[in-house]
Amino acid sequence: MMQTVVANILAQIESVVIGKPHQVKLALACLLAKGHILIEDLPGMGKTTLANTLALTLGLSYQRIQFTSDLMPADVIGIAIFDETTKSFQLHPGAIFNQVVLADEVNRASPKTQSALLEAMEEGRVSVDGVTHQLPEPFFVIATQNPMSHAGTYPLPESQLDRFMMRLSLGFPSIDAERKILQSTASHRDVTEIKPFLQVEQLREIQQHISSVRVSPAIIDYVIALCRVSRQSESQAKALSPRAGKSLLAAAKSWAFMESRDYVIPEDIQAVFSPVCEHRLAPQQHHIFDQADEISQQILSQVDPTNPLG
Repeated sequence: MMQTVVANILAQIESVVIGKPHQVKLALACLLAKGHILIEDLPGMGKTTLANTLALTLGLSYQRIQFTSDLMPADVIGIAIFDETTKSFQLHPGAIFNQVVLADEVNRASPKTQSALLEAMEEGRVSVDGVTHQLPEPFFVIATQNPMSHAGTYPLPESQLDRFMMRLSLGFPSIDAERKILQSTASHRDVTEIKPFLQVEQLREIQQHISSVRVSPAIIDYVIALCRVSRQSESQAKALSPRAGKSLLAAAKSWAFMESRDYVIPEDIQAVFSPVCEHRLAPQQHHIFDQADEISQQILSQVDPTNPLG
């Protein structure tokens, strides 16, 4: 039954985001694994459409924040205002207090505002004037960003990039997909046909099931070996941390579930390795779409999944 629900979710998203079934599947796998997702591409490629459709299809409370150069942290988190009636400060919550938050063009805001997302993404809570406030559960951040070469962008610090389980690029559509897009009369603003396929409890049940997907010691060794290759001094990549390894396993579990298995195989690790690890491996200037798989594929080619630690 869970698999049927997931298949319906994928079908609905793919009917809106045309010609990108693999990217749609990766994005859903990320959110089902309780991860946050960064969608990076040129303007007009469907980044916001994918994020919007994901949120609406999952049936969760949703808020979009347009990140601009003058956006302040209080605009994201909220602000405490003194209430004369109660003689105390009351929090006026910002957009972050939703189950799904779309941080649109996140790299157009200043680093100070970008950092307002850090505690929220890692801990599921925020602090305002020294008081900690819990965010809704589940809590997902879907961020979009434009290429670093575009004017008015600020690169995300590595500490924040590491909070995203996956980074995706949609890329240009195929000829057939672009023909369907151009022939379609539907507007990207028209979301009336998008209906939620999940209740919150169903989503939590799926996430709990995914967390129980079995991982053998051999798969653990495979992940360790991949991380160790990235840490070699001759490697051009940045080292993968244990947090990256945990993200890789979580994403692989979700991918295995979507492939109708209750155990992880090496192919699951390989399927999610690039979107999970590329933004951690590559220097900022390498975040270019035609180089997206170069470093990760080099690492994958150096490890034999049948004998990962030699």
